[in-house]
Amino acid sequence: MKNVIRHLAAAGLLALAAGGAAAGTTVNFIQPDRFTDVPFTPWERDEALKGLSEHFSRLGAELPPNQNLRIEVKDVDLAGREFPSRGGRDLRVVRSNGPDWPRIDLHYTLEQDGQVLRSGDAELRDMGFMDRMVRMNDSDTLRFEKRMIEDWFYTAILPRDRSERAVRR
Repeated sequence: MKNVIRHLAAAGLLALAAGGAAAGTTVNFIQPDRFTDVPFTPWERDEALKGLSEHFSRLGAELPPNQNLRIEVKDVDLAGREFPSRGGRDLRVVRSNGPDWPRIDLHYTLEQDGQVLRSGDAELRDMGFMDRMVRMNDSDTLRFEKRMIEDWFYTAILPRDRSERAVRR
């Protein structure tokens, strides 16, 4: 019986160790209080940054084992312009004209087994964000930014064949 418990404990430790070898994504927001355009209220700002972070992490989960992606977000300018409201959620108006396109500036590092595969600065921009069909749910307040992040990820981090991307979307 003691041998069975030891074997189960050893198997559990191996499983934990294997989980640590999985792909991982770390997202840090550098001075988010100075970002160009995120929601005014702290709770809405936290909600928006959490949504962006979760999206980066969801994409990073597609990386091969032993690869890690570190992202330092240096600036965010969400699609549209926000107007404060009295009591309740602020109003974000998105128009197709003017400089209301989404923008994110970041630095990334992709590593495998401690070795840097590639790194650099990226300026994500989508000036035609209103001209393309939106894959995300229309009620997702970050749908334009998420699509822009996906375009960058599947081009710079995990390139894929165009036909494979079309099927995925």
